[in-house]
Amino acid sequence: MTYPGRTCGIALLITSALLVQSSFSKERVDVAPPALQTSAQSSCNRDRFRIILDVGHTAEEPGAMSARGIPEFAFNLHLAQHIGQRLIDTGFTQTEVLITAGASFSGLLQRVARVNRMAPDLFLSIHHDSVPEVLLERWEYAGVQRRFSDRFKGHALFISSENSHFQASLYFARLLGYELQARGLQYASHYTQPFMGKRRRELLDAKVGVYRFDHLLVLRKAQVPAVLLEAGSIVNRDEELELGSRERQAIIGTAVTQAVEAFCSLSSS
Repeated sequence: MTYPGRTCGIALLITSALLVQSSFSKERVDVAPPALQTSAQSSCNRDRFRIILDVGHTAEEPGAMSARGIPEFAFNLHLAQHIGQRLIDTGFTQTEVLITAGASFSGLLQRVARVNRMAPDLFLSIHHDSVPEVLLERWEYAGVQRRFSDRFKGHALFISSENSHFQASLYFARLLGYELQARGLQYASHYTQPFMGKRRRELLDAKVGVYRFDHLLVLRKAQVPAVLLEAGSIVNRDEELELGSRERQAIIGTAVTQAVEAFCSLSSS
């Protein structure tokens, strides 16, 4: 996600897996007890399930800048590659990391068109977060003036109610939210606050941090279940370091894999 001169981003931690039991055609998605996990997972055909991991932004338009001057695109790429390898290692061999080039609105249209041609079972876009310009402060790092905000941290999950697979998108977002929560990660709650202005979002699930973002092109136009993950805030100086660590990436990779397993199992049952 992008703010003027900045972009949105990240924060994810995880531990055990709670499952969601629901038909995608239902009006609401309920949380199932953990006891359902083993039987549900056994029905997943991992080698046939296809997931696209979208690397948010491009090298030409890299998104937000971290508190230490690292572009969001670099964080997105490293995390998506780690998650992708984790999924492949656990049997999801149809996993693909999608990297696009170029800039502007036309680049987004091309990204969505590629996704729809590939027709995956699930689309997950990987981003890292920032905050509006007015909330940023200045500090000096390595002799260069940088921008930061230590006031906000945490991950967030976004879906569009205009996506043709809205219920399935909500279902997976909740699965992933519970996986992250179970591993000790907290979601960012500031999206509901008035100071976010036009970037204020409706909170669909207050337990696990699922927000509605109807007009985000990659979510709205994707003709498959689609979720955007802001893994955490790279303008938060402490969280930036955590997000760049192998430990945090491993936690997020495990959480995504568990959520994909449950989504695959219950959507095919």
